[in-house]
Order: sequence, then C-alpha cells, then structure tokens
Amino acid sequence: MNRTQRKGFSLIEMVIVILILGIIAAVAAPRMFGTAEQAEKNTTRQQLAVLRNAIEMYRAQNGSYPAANALPTAMTALLNGPFPAPTIGSARGDAAVYYDTDTNTSTPVVADSTAAGGWAYKPANGSVKLNVAATEEGFNW
Repeated sequence: MNRTQRKGFSLIEMVIVILILGIIAAVAAPRMFGTAEQAEKNTTRQQLAVLRNAIEMYRAQNGSYPAANALPTAMTALLNGPFPAPTIGSARGDAAVYYDTDTNTSTPVVADSTAAGGWAYKPANGSVKLNVAATEEGFNW
C-alpha cells in the first residue's frame, strides 16, 4: 500500500490542540482577573496614604487642616497631579469629597455612603477615608 504524503493536520489533532489551549486559558484567566482586582485595591490604598500625607504636610505648613469644601483645592500644590479618585467599590471614579462636619477632634471621620463623594474628610482633625458603606472593601482603611 502506497500512502501519499500529508500536508496538514487532521481534525483530531486540531481538536486536541484547541482543548489544551482551552485548559490553559481556564487556569490562567482567574489569576489574571484576580491580579487586576488586587492592583485596584493597592492603587486606592496608595492614593489614601498620599492624601493623608498631603493633609499632614498642609497642616505643618499652614497650622491647620484644610477647611470644609476646600480639600481638593488645598491639595493642588501638594499632590503631584490631579486630585485622585478611588478605584474600588461604590466610590470608584468619584474624586469628590464628602465632608464630616462633626467638630469633635477625638473621633475619626465617619463616612456617609449615601452622600456624594468618593472620599470622606473631617476638617476638625484631618482624618480621611473612603466614603463607602461599612460592608464594602476599604471601609476601615
């Protein structure tokens, strides 16, 4: 029996290659998406740390914390770029600020997730945190 030489792949070979690629994709995809989510959390944590440092620098230079309704403007000279917007939770992309007007300097800022603003700031003591509900990631940062 004289067989002619093949010049391609059989259907079985193609199915096996596609199956192997599918298995690799199924294993790798969740790892890639988890990495992106972790990067967003880390970005927001870093933004919060930078904001807190900038607020303390402002107090050191001016003798008081930035006033209510003036945080983004006051931070312009201290931040290297625009006022940040959180990248996680319901506050995602909202660079506005909710102001906690409680004058008690011994209590930290209390977030109000029903109010506009991705950040919650208390001018009485300079504390700042994410303006998200208590059940959301980042509430206690």
